[in-house]
Amino acid sequence: MMMGNAWWNLTLRFLLELAALLGLAMAGWSLSDGAWRWVLAVALPLAAAGAWGTFAVLNDPSRSGRAPVPVPGAVRLALEFVVLSGGAAGFHLAGHTIPAIIMALLIVISYAFSLDRLAWLLRQ
Repeated sequence: MMMGNAWWNLTLRFLLELAALLGLAMAGWSLSDGAWRWVLAVALPLAAAGAWGTFAVLNDPSRSGRAPVPVPGAVRLALEFVVLSGGAAGFHLAGHTIPAIIMALLIVISYAFSLDRLAWLLRQ
């Protein structure tokens, strides 16, 4: 079994995805005022979730294998990096530095144990 697809790493990745959506919502809320707070707090995580679910690599074993919009592995990897690191940055921008640091460290750990998946993505 590839370490990138180990149950604990897939669970960690899923939790990081959820945390990224929360971090993006918190950033949208804290970086704006009035009605725009609500718009950005909803729109940023929705846009990230939409891109995450739409742009995928065909036959990715860490996903369903389906790809509504097939993209090269490097594009998928860049998308993942932008969403996950954007979530960590969102926590920091919202004034929650410790959760931002913890999330960034967990992202590094997840990818460190996913070198097989990263290599697979870059070959696609």
